[in-house]
Amino acid sequence: MMMANAGGAWDNAKKYIEAGAHGGKGTDAHKATVVGDTVGDPFKDTSGPALNILIKLMSMVSVVFAGLIVKYALQIF
Repeated sequence: MMMANAGGAWDNAKKYIEAGAHGGKGTDAHKATVVGDTVGDPFKDTSGPALNILIKLMSMVSVVFAGLIVKYALQIF
């Protein structure tokens, strides 16, 4: 989740500076945000959604195993 948020934040920072903040295009701040956006795009577009699916899967597996543990806990011990 953090990767998707970080990628979006870097993209929004570039748009903010391109709108005229901190000197606008052509400044060192703009160059830095272009690099940040280049790094952040893969985070936002690939890593973030993949990790979101993993988090949902882990929560569903824990719900299933919690039910099994409650049902069979007395039989095991």
